[in-house]
Amino acid sequence: MIHPIPNGTRDVLPDEMRELRAITEAIRGVFEHRGYGEVWTPTIEFEDVLRRGETGVDPAYRVFDDHGHVMALRPDMTVPIARVAATRYAQADPPLRFCYFAHVYRGVRPHRGQNREFLQAGVELLGSAGPDGTVEALSLVCEALDAVNLKGYRIALGSASLYPALLKSFDVPGDVGERLLAALGARDFVRLEREAAAAGVDDALVRVPQLRGGPEVLDEITGGEADGLRAILAGLPTTVSERIVLDLGLARGLGYYTGSVFDVLDPALGEPLGGGGRYDDLLARFGRDLPAVGFALNVDRLHLALAGEEVAA
Repeated sequence: MIHPIPNGTRDVLPDEMRELRAITEAIRGVFEHRGYGEVWTPTIEFEDVLRRGETGVDPAYRVFDDHGHVMALRPDMTVPIARVAATRYAQADPPLRFCYFAHVYRGVRPHRGQNREFLQAGVELLGSAGPDGTVEALSLVCEALDAVNLKGYRIALGSASLYPALLKSFDVPGDVGERLLAALGARDFVRLEREAAAAGVDDALVRVPQLRGGPEVLDEITGGEADGLRAILAGLPTTVSERIVLDLGLARGLGYYTGSVFDVLDPALGEPLGGGGRYDDLLARFGRDLPAVGFALNVDRLHLALAGEEVAA
């Protein structure tokens, strides 16, 4: 007899659980050593609180409580921690350093085989402006991945504000800009080129977001976004900077990012292991205006990448 479980969820059995636990404990040691205090928030939150974060990600599950309020399982941990910082740490001197190990739940397209529930390990650094805060976050990513002995990873670094600034510099109409941003967010460069051609906009709007490589790609752009990325690169230790690949078309899936963003990549896996970036406007929506940066690693994907590297070796 087969007893089904919800789509996008899975059972974890003892052998795999021991391996996952070893990964999270190694990462926890790094976070604690760097002064990040672990927090735990409710798995279920009021939906209007989550909506205030404007994540752009649909919750996987919604329910009503006994008072008729709409509740949802958290789709990420950044918004709940923003709530915590604004309420429980309203008078605390910044910077605030939090870490977490928690399951999150996201809506996915049907029949795509994607997870709705997954375990994240992450940090939030609140009250540290860029580029110093971003340098700390990127360094911490590398320390965590080194601690679990992942070898081949790279970090794609870009800016969430770069393409909107490019649209503004070429006076692209709002509706055209929205279509171009949607294509870029989906990493669909064929669609991006088609939309740009149909609108008759400058070819830089297709060429620039496809630029990847070292610091030399920043010579193709001007303005604060380029200066910000250069400042980050200048502040990184060599062990971190050698892992960085600039990606001027990088656009992460969450809607609250305002500046530098990054994805963690590994050749053993065809999708990001995690990522993060700056979200300098988010905490103000909860009543405490602080610049912020954070990241989350998908522990299940990290486990697969480690296994893939072992097989390749």
